[in-house]
Amino acid sequence: MINIKKFAAIDIGSNAMRLLVTNIVEQKDKQTQFNKSALVRVPIRLGQDAFTLGSISQENIDRMLDALKAFKLLMKVHKVEQYKVCATSALREAQNAKEIVAFIKEEADIKIDIIDGKMEAAIIAASDLKQFINSEKTYLYVDVGGGSTEFSLFVEGKIIVSKSFKNGTVRLLNNMVDDAVWEEIEKWIKTVTADYEGIALIGSGGNINKLFKLSEKNQDSPLSYVYLSTQYQLLNAMSYEQRISELALNPDRADVIIPAIRIYLNAMKWSGARQIYVPKIGLSDGIVKAMYYGRI
Repeated sequence: MINIKKFAAIDIGSNAMRLLVTNIVEQKDKQTQFNKSALVRVPIRLGQDAFTLGSISQENIDRMLDALKAFKLLMKVHKVEQYKVCATSALREAQNAKEIVAFIKEEADIKIDIIDGKMEAAIIAASDLKQFINSEKTYLYVDVGGGSTEFSLFVEGKIIVSKSFKNGTVRLLNNMVDDAVWEEIEKWIKTVTADYEGIALIGSGGNINKLFKLSEKNQDSPLSYVYLSTQYQLLNAMSYEQRISELALNPDRADVIIPAIRIYLNAMKWSGARQIYVPKIGLSDGIVKAMYYGRI
């Protein structure tokens, strides 16, 4: 006898908004399964407004409202029982964030929770990583977003420390990350990984997922530092238009993928990692699990 529940998570990020619908399969004396049922991504780059103008433009507020109304209808069709909406870096920093949250609540009856970097890192790290983590090894989990990057160190299968930095792809595109931020990240990574050897990275985020797909590797196979470095040079040598036409990258992916790889490469270099595993998980997956286990 099995029991199936449907939960959903909406992630309002700096580069895009995502709706994840998950089937939660419960069976007596068996581990609960979390199976993705649907994933919808809408490229509304809120971070471009928040980081450069200080607030979200009316045009993007309207687009956000339309997307959330569409997501709500999709959840109704999927018969979702419970859902949660979390916003990250862009809304954290937008001066008109409170007004936007109130507007969305009034117009769509949708409650948005703006989570801080520490909470974001904790939710992401709580995603199901068992098939990728060997309890005898050490991993640095790196989730690259548009406005921030979250790092978590796993030792013997447990999170030892997590930290969020204001360094993301949209910020980098707009030259908003100075050397001091890079130096802070380097110091933090080197400090927390100093006592461990044989570290591997676990990468999450749309850009590393796309890069992994282009590699045509099996899901449980890691990407190497050499491969990432080679792809970084290759993509840098191509024009924005070539990345779209020759690699079939979406327009909103073709620019941010380069700064994303830069972050992963630096994380590998500073931690001494030579491999990066790429499970298809992220903040949305973590939100669903956190809801199910009553953590948020």
